[in-house]
Parts: sequence; structure tokens; C-alpha cells
Amino acid sequence: MAEVTFGSFSPNHQSRMSLRSCEPLALAFALLTFCFCASAAFAVSTPCQSIAAEGAAYTVCEIDLRRLAVRLFWRKPDGEPYGYLAALPSGQRAGRLLFAMNAGMFDPAYRPVGLYVENGRELVRANTRPGPGNFHMRPNGIFYTAGETAGVLDTASFLTKRPAVDFATQSGPMLVINGRLHPLFARSSSRKFRSGVGLRDEHTLAFAVSEAEVTFGEFARLFRDRLKCDNALFLDGGSVPSLYAPALRRDGNLLRIGPMIAVYERAR
Repeated sequence: MAEVTFGSFSPNHQSRMSLRSCEPLALAFALLTFCFCASAAFAVSTPCQSIAAEGAAYTVCEIDLRRLAVRLFWRKPDGEPYGYLAALPSGQRAGRLLFAMNAGMFDPAYRPVGLYVENGRELVRANTRPGPGNFHMRPNGIFYTAGETAGVLDTASFLTKRPAVDFATQSGPMLVINGRLHPLFARSSSRKFRSGVGLRDEHTLAFAVSEAEVTFGEFARLFRDRLKCDNALFLDGGSVPSLYAPALRRDGNLLRIGPMIAVYERAR
């Protein structure tokens, strides 16, 4: 049977033309689907998010130590300080690096000024001497991890209990102590960029970096009231605190720093 035509096009030709005309739409749909899936994957690739509290913006990274692992770094195998967050190992046996930040105060040689424990070895002893600056604003404190658990204690309590730890860093001042703000914050009006860590329960930590200058009181209330941490410790401040988070396109520090906290995926 002869093929029936309509004008200058056959039904088969029209079908082929229709299919070709749909190709751009199909391609656009595929690209949209890909972008949506990539965005979803991007969104779940980091435990960090942006939040606001008392009119200030923060980046907060909440982690469960049963799924993620905290490591501390200071010196490379050759003895030289890492210096830059982007220089940290991008993967461990635990998995890939999710984010990293300053782990506390250091001297001009990038040596921690207080207790520093790495892989169960005490490399720097606890500092209980009086002195100037935030570190010596009593009480200061110690953040530590042991397996899938963690703690944030004021220095005196830590030295009394002497818990066995895998990693520990001393900094100061404490922001929240057993649900109460540091007693000196009521009259503190200094506004700086700040970073810190808080303990929600023995498995759950919250790290925070301010994206605006805030007072110690505002920063402490973020941990106590918004992040529900009964104990929290100040880590760094002054200039913009450093955060390395590839999924957020945060490249870390421009100036060299001392000890660092890094959070990795745990092996399944």
C-alpha cells in the first residue's frame, strides 16, 4: 500500500520530526534532574549549615561521633606544622575529610599553648599558669574525644577526672559550664569573629564559626540556647576564624595556624 501523505510530510516523517522537536525538552529535563540530584548530593555531603541567632549569622557543623570521626593535627610526619587546613590529609581510614578548623591557641612557633593529645599521646602538658588573653580567662577548658564519645570540661575538672582520651586540646575561656554562661561574660562588650565547640551529649558535638563579629555572651548563648549544649569551649577569634569545608567552598586559612580539628567520615 502506498504511504499516505499529508501535504509534504508523511505520518512517519511527522513522528520523526516530533521526536526531534522533543529532544531539547528531554535534554533540559535530564539536565534539570541531574542538577537536582547533584544539589541533593551536595546538600548531604556536609554536616554544616548556616543559621542565625540574635541577628548574627553562623556556620554550624553538628556531628554524631558514631557516624563521623574527630581527629587533631599539629605536625606532619617530618615534624613541621601543617600550618594550613587545606594541607590536612583529605582522607583517613575513617573516610574523607568533611571539614576542619582551628583547634585552639598557639605560640609564635605554632605550638599549642595548652594540653594537646594526639592519637593517645600527650605532646603538650596542660597549662594552669595565670596570664593575659582569652586562654587565661578562668575557667578555661579542654575538649576531648575517646572513641565514639567526647567531652568538654573546665580544665580543673578534667585534671581531677583524668579521663583516658584519644585526642584533646585546651583553649579558653569556657563559654558554657554545666548550663551556665561564663561569669565574666555579663560585662563583656568586645565584638569579634569567634569559633567554638559544644557538647550536646556524649556522642553529639556542635562546632560553630561566626560570620559576623559577636560578643562572648552572644556566642555562648548560641551554644546554650540554640544548640542545646550544656558545656561549650571557645577555640579561636579575632580575625575571621578559619573553616575548611570543601562542600561549602570554604578554603580555610590564609595565615598559618597551629593545632587543627578535622572531621572525617567513619568507615561503614
